[in-house]
This record gives sequence, structure tokens and C-alpha cells, in this order.
Amino acid sequence: MTETTKTHVILLACGSFNPITKGHIQMFERARDYLHKTGRFIVIGGIVSPVHDSYGKTGLVSSRHRLTMCQLAVQASDWIRVDPWECYQDTWQTTCSVLEHHRDLMKRVTGCILSNVNTPSMTPVIGQPQNESPQPIYQNNNTVSNKPTAAKILGKVGESLSRICCVRPPMERFTFVDENANLGTVMRYEEIELRILLLCGSDLLESFCIPGLWNEADMEVIVGEFGIVVVPRDGADPDRIMNHSSILRKYKNNILVVKDDSNHPMSVVSSTKSRLALQHGDGHVVDYLCQPVIDYILKSQLYINASG
Repeated sequence: MTETTKTHVILLACGSFNPITKGHIQMFERARDYLHKTGRFIVIGGIVSPVHDSYGKTGLVSSRHRLTMCQLAVQASDWIRVDPWECYQDTWQTTCSVLEHHRDLMKRVTGCILSNVNTPSMTPVIGQPQNESPQPIYQNNNTVSNKPTAAKILGKVGESLSRICCVRPPMERFTFVDENANLGTVMRYEEIELRILLLCGSDLLESFCIPGLWNEADMEVIVGEFGIVVVPRDGADPDRIMNHSSILRKYKNNILVVKDDSNHPMSVVSSTKSRLALQHGDGHVVDYLCQPVIDYILKSQLYINASG
């Protein structure tokens, strides 16, 4: 497959990130490596979206702290970004709403129409008002074709990710793109398929099987329209999990299970273990959290008490 025929992917992870661990970052890396090895995908970005404070989880520290810790955890990455949109809303947002928000935002910023797993883009996609003549965004006075290449598309989307996501802002203030802002000239391109996929561990996949926990209409959208990339944790068997849910079985082809080292050391790392290690003064916390996050936690006196 050529670059233009591969599916271009943005991985989106939602969660408490209370705190964000090395396991979370490795989840992104493992998913990207696996998707690239399939030869069908090009991962062009990763988004970490911490949950709103009103989620109500016991011991959940303020989003101000969680956003800062996430920023510190991804500061060395050139492709993973933290987005504060979910935290900045008036109340808790469903995972489905977060996915739809980023899909709509990417449409406006890149000028593309994002495909879902059931309707891949097979025709030229033009983010141009219908009554206007298309104006090429790339000007070239030579005889070389003006047609955008996959590299140019990736560059534009990469730039868009930087604008969408909150890229290393001052710690005291986080900003994100103004949805009413003039985002400039959109790009015209042909047959570049772009999807946002939900990235999760097998524990979240297992939660889909708990009756009444998830809204079934939301599950239909998440799995049926967007699709999921699952990184197995703690020896869990995603195939067995999927057999316990009619919706997961129905959209099994939309669920990509990362098949790498099942004994990966990061597969047993969790925020819960990290909090317990901090509370008990366990030196193994350095195996769970990156040093900038540990330093911030100690400075801010987070998770020291059992209450969080």
C-alpha cells in the first residue's frame, strides 16, 4: 500500500489519568508500532484527553493538576499531545461526545471529511464552500504537479494537531483553539482516509460488558463508527471479552487488538498502583511514573493521603 492508500489515524485516549503513568505513554507507542506493522495505517498523532472534574471518581485530583502532569509526561514526545477541552466543559462529557468533538474539530481545521470504519473515503474530499472556486493551497510556478502529496497532508494535519491540542502551555494557564476562530484556507486533497480511533486498555473494553454502565447508543457510535484500538493489560484476553457483548461481537472487525509482547512490563502499570506506591513511600513508583511527574506530585503534595 502507498502512503495515500493507507488509513491515516489519530489515536485518542480518554480517562482519569490520575496520575498519568509510563503505561499510558507506552500504550500509545505500542499501538502506533502495531498499526504501522500491519501495513494498513499511518498514525499521525495521539491525543490525551483527561476527564472532567465532575466525573465523581473517588480520589480524583483537580484537572489543573492532571493536565499539568499529562503535559509533563508527553513533553518529550513529538507526536502525542494533551487536550484540555473535556476538562474545560461545564460538566462531564461522555467518551462518545469527546470523539465527536475531535472529529468535528478536525473537519474544520484540516478541511477534511473524516471517514468512519464503515464508510471509507473513496472519492475526492474537498473542504471548500460549494459556491466558491477551489483555490489550491500549494502554489508552484514550475511544471511540477500542484497535487498535494501524502507528506503535505501529514504536515497539515500535524500542524492542526498542534493548534487543536494544548501544546506545552504555561503551567498556570491552559488554552485551546477557539472554535469560532478563522482557521484559514482549508486544504483540498484526494482519497486520503483519516480516522480518529479510541485507544484503550482491555479493562475499558471489559467495562463495555457491564450491563447498564455504558449507553448502548454511545457504544454503537464508539465501536461502530469510530473503532477501537485495544492494548491488552494484565494478561487479559480481548477476544474472550468481546464474546460477552453483542455490540462488540457485532463490530468485531472495528476492534483492533495490539498483538505484541503480552508480558510487556508496562502492561501491569496502573494509576492505582502508582497512587498506592506514593502513599506508602514505595521506591517502585519510579517504575510507574516519569520523573517530572513524580517531582510535580511531591511538590504539590498529591496522593500522599489515602483520600487522594
